Amino acid sequence: MPVFHLSEKIIFPPPHFAEKSGLLAVGGGLSPQRLLAAYQEGIFPWYSEDDPILWWSPDPRLVLYPDDLIVSKSLKKFLKKNKFQITMDKAFCDVITNCASIRTEKGEGTWIVSEMISAYVKLFKSGYAHSIEVWLGKKLVGGLYGVALGKCFFGESMFSRETNASKVAFVHLVEFLKEQSFQLIDCQVRTDHLMRFGAKEIPRTAFLRQLHEFLKTSTIKGPWRLKDT
Repeated sequence: MPVFHLSEKIIFPPPHFAEKSGLLAVGGGLSPQRLLAAYQEGIFPWYSEDDPILWWSPDPRLVLYPDDLIVSKSLKKFLKKNKFQITMDKAFCDVITNCASIRTEKGEGTWIVSEMISAYVKLFKSGYAHSIEVWLGKKLVGGLYGVALGKCFFGESMFSRETNASKVAFVHLVEFLKEQSFQLIDCQVRTDHLMRFGAKEIPRTAFLRQLHEFLKTSTIKGPWRLKDT
C-alpha cells in the first residue's frame, strides 16, 4: 500500500490503506482540529525528532475495556498504603514534559518532541486532553496523559520516578473512566505492561466499529477532577 502525503486539508485516507506496520500517512500539521480528526478515525501521530510527521493506524489494536481492568495483589496492597497523592488536570504541561524527558535521560529516543508537546498542550487548554498526576509530597513522581472523545480515552504516554507511580496513575484513571461510563481505552500497540492490566488486541475493523459507536456520545471536556481533589 502507498503511504499517503497529507495536504493542508484536514482529511485522512481510510485506515485500511495503512501499511502492514500501521503507517498510513506522512505530513500535514498538528493543529487541534487535525489531531481530533485523526483520533476520530483511529489514527494517531508517532514520529522521531528528525522525521516528518507520521500517522499510524495499526492492526491489531491494543485496547482496554475499563471493566476488564486487572490489578495485581501486590499493587492492591500498595494502593492501600496511600503513599501518593493523586490529582487530575493539575499539571498537564509537567506530565507531558516528564514523559519526554525521562526517556532522554536514559539515552532513549522519544516521539514526544517539542512540536508534539505544544500540540497536546493546546488540546489540553481546549478541554480534550487530560492528565493524571502522582505526587510524593510536593514532588511530581509519576503520571500519564491522553485524549478523550465521546466515551473513548486515547492513552498517549506515562512516566514514573518512583516505584509503582505510573501504575497508580493508570488505576486511578481507569476507575475515573468507569465512573464516567467510558467504554474504551485505546492503548495503540501491544506492551506486556498493559497486557498485565487486562488490555487485549483486537482487529482494526472491530476497533473502528466500536470507536465510531462510542463517539456518538457527547465529549466530557476538561478540566476534570478526581473525587476529593
